Amino acid sequence: MIIDVHTHTFPDKIAKATLEHMEKEITRWQNFAVKAEREGTAGALEESSRQAGIDISLICPVATNTRQPEKINRLAPEINEKTGETHLFTLGAIHPECVNYKQIIDEIVAMELRGIKIHPDYQNTFIDDEKYIRMIDYAADKDLAIIVHAGQDVGIPSVVHCPPDRFLNLWKHIQPEKFILAHMGGWRMWDEVLEKIAGMPVYFDTAVALNKNIPVYMSNEEFVTLVRKHGADKVLFGTDTPWYDQKQALADIKATGLDDNELRLVLGENARKLFGF
Repeated sequence: MIIDVHTHTFPDKIAKATLEHMEKEITRWQNFAVKAEREGTAGALEESSRQAGIDISLICPVATNTRQPEKINRLAPEINEKTGETHLFTLGAIHPECVNYKQIIDEIVAMELRGIKIHPDYQNTFIDDEKYIRMIDYAADKDLAIIVHAGQDVGIPSVVHCPPDRFLNLWKHIQPEKFILAHMGGWRMWDEVLEKIAGMPVYFDTAVALNKNIPVYMSNEEFVTLVRKHGADKVLFGTDTPWYDQKQALADIKATGLDDNELRLVLGENARKLFGF
């Protein structure tokens, strides 16, 4: 089984405009341009998953304000009841400013969404803020997986809200069992991740870390070194599609030099156990 734990979709009506806006923001902040590899719709993700031979693509919705979680989560069961047909499964959305975070998490559990996605940069909150600590702690008590954007963000590089040191500060307060640091523990901060986080009982996902269409990416040697120091049993395959073509991402990770057992764990077995598929 191959599971992509990190994908994104947008409503059909706004997908094109949303991606175009994000592309412009990246160009504004960076000295390079990044283009989405596919349309950001659920239909495009379904087609991509089939073409790449991916059994399940987890959709990671990001709530950028307190009004969005209710609407996003309300639509999730309809998506998930068709997973066997579409290969898509969506996690839950939540925002750290939601005062009713316990109610939202309870509803996410009742809908069997299995996890939540948080993005400290887009939610303008440091990962070790009390609002995140209490929310993550409650979600962990409910046995939910928590995927967090870690390291820099290509579209919002001015402030890093989840660098390694702030993650370590959060870890002093709570140690959730199903905590996933996206982008191999911290995008563009991999030396620090290798030194300070590798080997800890947290998960990394591989989203865009090997994407050569973005000027800053991990070499195969750097990737394998970090996977083996951290433990292949704690690394999950993720793409961040539509920003990374799923078929290309699979080819890239298979070319890194990981052995067959490491690939089996990373490409699906770890995620299958973690999310209960």
